[in-house]
Amino acid sequence: LHPRDSRIRRLTRAGIEFAPPRKEVSTGPGRHDFEIVADASLSVEDDMRRRDFTVNAMARRLDTGELVDPLGGRADLEARRLRTVSPQSFREDPLRLVRALRFVSELGFEPDDELLEQMREEAPAVNLVSGERIGGGLEADGMGELSKLLLGAEPARALRLARDTGVLVELLPEIAPAIGFDQESRYHDLSVDEHTFAVVQAAADHGFSLPVRLAALFHDLGKPIVGWRGTDGRLHYYAKPGFAAHGHDQVGADLASGALLRLRYPNALRRHVVRIVRRHMFQPGKGDARRARRFLRRNGDELAFDLIDHKHADLLGKRGSAGEPPPLDEIERLAAFREVVEHELPSPHRLRDLAVDGNDLIELGFKPGPQLGRILHDLLDAVVDEPALNTRDQLLARAKERL
Repeated sequence: LHPRDSRIRRLTRAGIEFAPPRKEVSTGPGRHDFEIVADASLSVEDDMRRRDFTVNAMARRLDTGELVDPLGGRADLEARRLRTVSPQSFREDPLRLVRALRFVSELGFEPDDELLEQMREEAPAVNLVSGERIGGGLEADGMGELSKLLLGAEPARALRLARDTGVLVELLPEIAPAIGFDQESRYHDLSVDEHTFAVVQAAADHGFSLPVRLAALFHDLGKPIVGWRGTDGRLHYYAKPGFAAHGHDQVGADLASGALLRLRYPNALRRHVVRIVRRHMFQPGKGDARRARRFLRRNGDELAFDLIDHKHADLLGKRGSAGEPPPLDEIERLAAFREVVEHELPSPHRLRDLAVDGNDLIELGFKPGPQLGRILHDLLDAVVDEPALNTRDQLLARAKERL
């Protein structure tokens, strides 16, 4: 219902949902053999007992203004305490396992001991939930419960609870090898899972985008798979013939792609996250203008800045082998590189920025086909290195040399 009163409409932009009292009716011998039917004879109190958590099991009578709160939801709300309405709550709808974690991250609730024990008992049931409800969203917008959890203010706390109750491994089995995995690196003092949580939290603290937060969740999951021990006695995670066919960035990207596909994330979002994971090991180097243009050329504007954001969060999630704080010098160099990249945004770094296009080359004598595309890309590479070359006459002269 969309109210006529404009003041109420502004407060309820999605409209007001009216739901009649409902109950479950058994349709078979199994615990999942039931259907939900409307039953106007049910009392409001009984309807409240069908909710997920006590803080959602309150109503107000329109005629008297009386608060109907049969399960103590108001007291729980004031105490920021999260309780289920019954021991069967997660069994009735396993999505509530992830929603409880989302409430921890998004709303700052503290689960009570009974709820945590229920989560441990029912963790495997999360596998019964469709991927859309957890990840991709019923509207295919990428806004399932996991995304909402990551977009909350305290995702690390929620992820630790998910790990400790077993929900996280059921939800994302890809993370299982990372739990407690000692990186044995001079660059890291944290296990892979704790580093992952720290990076996700840093991304949240800085308001980074959903793709960056999803990438933070997956970026180092390849380490337990590819790690090899060097002559220095430490583990290493890059590709090396005879030791590891792929680096942890490639393996992590593959893991992210599989998980996001299983959770029905939109293809465009999945591909974007996978690219962040695959390229997260980039280095700013000298951080000069040419490197910034090449960075934009390779990644495109959106991915370039998401990579920088992810790198920032990744650095903030690092602790040295002796527990040193995050590498502030690297963070400062990255911030300087971001400024250079922002400054170089108007410089030509995309095909459409070239002073010539395919039609110009055809008029010059080239035939449509792969060679034409290669020449345009070569011209762009030259212009990225030296923007002053981006004039019609100079580019046509360069192209003519290839005829």
